[in-house]
Amino acid sequence: MVTSPSLKGLQAFEAAARAGSFAAAAEELSVSAAAVSQLIRTLEEQMGRKLFQRVNRRVVLTEAGAEMLPRLTVAFQEIGSVSRELGGDAFRPRLVVSVPPSMAMGWLSQRLAGFVASHGAADISLRGEDDPVPFRELIDIRLSYGPHYREHPTEDIARDAVYPVCAPKLAGLIKAGGEPLAGLPLIHTDWGPTGASFPSWRNWFEATGAQPGRAVRRGLSANSSRAALDLAISGLGVALAQGIYCAEAVEDGRLVRPAASAIALRQPYCLAIPERSARRDVVAAFRDWLIDECQRAVGSRALR
Repeated sequence: MVTSPSLKGLQAFEAAARAGSFAAAAEELSVSAAAVSQLIRTLEEQMGRKLFQRVNRRVVLTEAGAEMLPRLTVAFQEIGSVSRELGGDAFRPRLVVSVPPSMAMGWLSQRLAGFVASHGAADISLRGEDDPVPFRELIDIRLSYGPHYREHPTEDIARDAVYPVCAPKLAGLIKAGGEPLAGLPLIHTDWGPTGASFPSWRNWFEATGAQPGRAVRRGLSANSSRAALDLAISGLGVALAQGIYCAEAVEDGRLVRPAASAIALRQPYCLAIPERSARRDVVAAFRDWLIDECQRAVGSRALR
């Protein structure tokens, strides 16, 4: 007779595989790392398969473990769903959300309370990371600039543009009838050699037919959209900011648009959701909520 694997062993394996270490799994399960190790060792003996191997002091899934993990994760999520329907709170839905760093640092983190208020508490892991991201780390939903993950179901959700924005006091220095933004310090955004091409101030001046002068090579520079936006809010210059990030600050008066022209971004914002996550209620709810938040921001009246 084949011995059925213990539920605690399966739970320890799933937590360790998802977290990437026995220590993290132990903290999540409120047991010792030694207990997690013993549970997994017993599970491997029961199944007759090695599920982890140690590589440079890290635990890495074997082929058998990688095959087993997605199905087991879905199973625990289903158990959590049943528990919630019966009124229990022992299991809460887990959600791993991966977004660009600038979106995690402020834009999405400030809005997550709205999702929780509307859809109930969930264990959400918000990860700010650059493309490409490894979906084998059990990401449930990835928002990216551009369609980087066509191997997973992907949809275009919003088209954005960049807008010159600055603090109100800085906009007051623009001379009536003069060149747009003439004499004002510029804030440059450089996503780096591995990032997508971000519209430059030279692009903006060329598109508006204005003379850029030497200003396009001077001023502050930031390697993230969020940092450039913060510099503009603090009054240090004029930034080219994506509408999704700057709409709220323009609406509440922290920023103004000193020039009306904008440049459309070359690629859309996209959502990629692996098939193993797509059927989960919490993922579907977060998808709908996130699309609404993104489209509301890029469609703000303040940007028209």
